Amino acid sequence: MKGNTSLSKGSTLLRELGITALSIVLAFGISAFIVWAAGFSVSAVFINLWKGAFGGKLALGSTLTKSTPIILTSLSFLLAFRCGLFNIGAEGQLYIGAIVAAVVGAYIHLPAALHVVVCLLAGGLGGALWGWIPGYLKAKRGVNEFVSTMMLSYVAIGLTDYLVAPRGPLHDTKYWANQTIRIAPTAALPRIMKPTQVSMALIVAVFFALVVWYYLFRTPAGYELRGVGLSPPAAEYGGIRIERKLILALTLAGFLAGLAGTGEVLGTHFRFIGRFSPGYGWDGIAGGLIARAHPIGAIFAALLMGALRAGGMQVQRSGAAPGDIAAVIQGLVIFFIIAPTLIRVLIHWRKK
Repeated sequence: MKGNTSLSKGSTLLRELGITALSIVLAFGISAFIVWAAGFSVSAVFINLWKGAFGGKLALGSTLTKSTPIILTSLSFLLAFRCGLFNIGAEGQLYIGAIVAAVVGAYIHLPAALHVVVCLLAGGLGGALWGWIPGYLKAKRGVNEFVSTMMLSYVAIGLTDYLVAPRGPLHDTKYWANQTIRIAPTAALPRIMKPTQVSMALIVAVFFALVVWYYLFRTPAGYELRGVGLSPPAAEYGGIRIERKLILALTLAGFLAGLAGTGEVLGTHFRFIGRFSPGYGWDGIAGGLIARAHPIGAIFAALLMGALRAGGMQVQRSGAAPGDIAAVIQGLVIFFIIAPTLIRVLIHWRKK
């Protein structure tokens, strides 16, 4: 029986990998046709896309830097998704985590190792608070988490804009830019791939991917959380307190997204900068779906999305094609990969 189960899992994995590979081939094929139809060189666009993502140490560093927060926001989305929830508020949770980490990093003085840990915990807890709010509203008042997490994202972005604006309480008066003062050196995450911006935040992100995998698939609490996502009535019949799991799932999701923002502050910018995120929270939704809601898959999904972002910038810089063409390629790749998962999700929801 155990052998049959292993074979079944292996065949399922191979099927999913085959579907993903075919999706990528189709996406790039259609992208090539669009580039050709628009009058640009197909070879120049794809060569620059590759060079921008993996063509040398600086390019690889750019890819890894952009992938790091996406790993954590993908984990944020998929953890809630496993509980049957749509957390589309990772962007706001990321901003709250980042501003809290910047304050702790700049205004609290601690020894080096301890300071980093405290900043990571503070940023994560800031994001957790922002996730707890919609979780509580969902569990106790039946408020749709899709709406509440999205609206709280805009609240978070607006709030941080106010805090770092020229007349805001956290604005660095030495500069006109919307930003806080620089964090203390003891709070900074060291760079691990100089001269690029890749920092220990990447190691933190991979570590939490492993933690989330272990939690979801190797602990009773994770089993219960997944049980709620698979069938709330069956979970309730089995004695699982659904309200608690809903709140817990969105709180943990917020914690992970908060860590994504914290990593950007401690390892990349060394301060909070207004509107610093190009959409890492929204990328996490696609990343979680590309990963088929699996924590280990989130690492590779984030790497793909980071490569597309870095490569797209190189396509635009080189003049091979406008930025819009690069964005079309990114969108097509993401759409084709997540389409099968999205269709399955919609069918599942319709049956409910």
